Amino acid sequence: MHAINKPSGVFRSVCSLDCPDQCGLLVHKVDGRIVKVEGDPNHPVTQGAICNKVRHMTERLYDPKRLRYPLRRVGSKGEGRFERITWDEAIDTITANWKRLIEAYGPESILPYSFYGNMGRIGTEGMDRRFFNRLGASKLLYTICDAAGAEGYKFTMGGNFGTDPEDTVHAKLIIMWGVNAVSTNMHQVMLAEKARKNGAKIVAIDVHRNRTGRWADWFIPIVPGTDAALALGIMHILFAENMTNEAFLQDYTVGHEELRQHVRQYDPDTVSAITGVPVRDIYRLSRLYGETTPSFIRIGNGLQHHDNGGMNVRTIACLPALTGQWLKKGGGAIKGNGGYLQHNAAALQRPDLREKPSRSINMNALGSTLLELDPPIRSLYVYNSNPALVAPNVNKVREGLAREDLFTVVHELFLTETARYADIVLPATSSFENTDFYRSYWHHYIQLQQPVVAPYEESKPNVEVFRLLAAAMGFKEQAFQDTDEDLIRQALNHPTNPNISGITYEALQEKQYVKAATKPLFPGKLLTPSGKIELYSNSMEKRGFPPLPTYTPLAGDCDRQFLFIPTANHNFLNSTFAHNEKHARMEKQPKLYMNATDATALGITDGAFVRVSNERGECVLAVVVGEDVLPGVVVSQGLWADSPNGKNTVNALTPDRLADMGGGAVFFSGRVWVEKIG
Repeated sequence: MHAINKPSGVFRSVCSLDCPDQCGLLVHKVDGRIVKVEGDPNHPVTQGAICNKVRHMTERLYDPKRLRYPLRRVGSKGEGRFERITWDEAIDTITANWKRLIEAYGPESILPYSFYGNMGRIGTEGMDRRFFNRLGASKLLYTICDAAGAEGYKFTMGGNFGTDPEDTVHAKLIIMWGVNAVSTNMHQVMLAEKARKNGAKIVAIDVHRNRTGRWADWFIPIVPGTDAALALGIMHILFAENMTNEAFLQDYTVGHEELRQHVRQYDPDTVSAITGVPVRDIYRLSRLYGETTPSFIRIGNGLQHHDNGGMNVRTIACLPALTGQWLKKGGGAIKGNGGYLQHNAAALQRPDLREKPSRSINMNALGSTLLELDPPIRSLYVYNSNPALVAPNVNKVREGLAREDLFTVVHELFLTETARYADIVLPATSSFENTDFYRSYWHHYIQLQQPVVAPYEESKPNVEVFRLLAAAMGFKEQAFQDTDEDLIRQALNHPTNPNISGITYEALQEKQYVKAATKPLFPGKLLTPSGKIELYSNSMEKRGFPPLPTYTPLAGDCDRQFLFIPTANHNFLNSTFAHNEKHARMEKQPKLYMNATDATALGITDGAFVRVSNERGECVLAVVVGEDVLPGVVVSQGLWADSPNGKNTVNALTPDRLADMGGGAVFFSGRVWVEKIG
């Protein structure tokens, strides 16, 4: 009997959050209600350990504020006043407006906006993509998270392929570079702990002495956006002191001789002046990396959210090649491993349903898009995302959302900041109420989710809503009749990716999770044009980038006094959980970390409230004074739900310009003033 038909019991599940770990779960159910979520001890990677976010998931599932039925706006946009309507009324209202807009302005007047608030693949890139392809809507470029780093890493390594994290227990040196793994990749920390017990040293390089910095054996603070310079300085010393693996460079790379000459300019004194890392520490780190085998680098998301973010990642990705770490079990690097598990995206999304090309819109520019695009966007459909809190330059986004002539639909679990601007709000199911498959972008397992409980009140999953919308729009194609099982089978049928050839719907039903048939990258051939690690990239040169790794200073952001880094906190995931009281209590309050030297100069004491501002907006935060950040840098943590005064929204301060590669976001390249509140 299927879990959904059993009133009580313990059922296998998978975490749906946008997190690399993608844990195996056990869900406890009593009388049709989930009462407990714990880790599955049999999962080969996550092994029963889960984070507080998921441990307290029942608080979110049954939060009294969870949406129960469709709503129609009756107040002004942003006010949050709605009335209850039926699903039929909601679907009729949406499709009537869309038919009117298509008739008057064409389908490109409609824009879907989504991301991976739920990582289930058929719910995030299945029936939804089919529907908007068939509709002919404007296309969204999914660039808010890892676009810059993914492109930079691809120039070097050919795609999202790295070390199997299960092998990293064999590493003797682990560098956590720009990743607060304790809060965002806890199972990499567990694997590192096993390596540490076998003698491994752990180094954390970051702009903030966060939980990972405090856990590491050695924390190296760095000036934000200078990561490429530090990596180039390491290369300088590796070459100068003959710590490179010449046989590996000869057999598996292109451009090593050019790189050898190029990095001479990045001497330790020059790099220290750029990065804020003392010369002695640059030597110590370089020699530690050059002399330790296996050495492993976990490349985080943080360092790519800069103007030079793609080049930051591209440069660090070159380091394992210099010492031949890819040939050592547990050596190498991970930026992401999604390439190993690539499913048949075309079969799932059906781009062939789009009759003619449509314009593409970068999601990082949503504010400008809503206010300045010509011809304008006249309808917005938001799901799996909360752009009124998570998008850069969010005050501009909210100004766009407030347009009275913008017909907005939001499909959500809660009345989020974005939902408050909607004309129609639709209640969404949680992942435990859905059928879907999940593929990690860190470990090598694909997992199946089958419903554990019935949909909450009148909530519906994305797949079902888009089937209803397709029927109401008169779309007759078989693509909109396919069942959830059909969608999963089509996605897994991907002959060009032999890694997943043994992962079938039946295998997932039986085992819940199945590992891809991966093998080490070397000896082997990469998907770069040369088939090798491209230290010198002709592809980059043709695209107008420096062909060799190069440090480029941040673009600058007026004359504000501090670089501002709004990072992740421990108890939220982006804005997920920010609206749930228990998680907010665990996180306590929004804070701003400031160096004691800067605080003294400004007369700011620990615990005081300060105004953080620039030309885009302002927020008010409590200061933590100390040595956890370098002078000239301030760091906040977490995307908090709107406060009553609306002054805790850190993305009011972030720039919406684009990174050097992939159209990525530059959340961490903004500058601010900080002033004491009287």
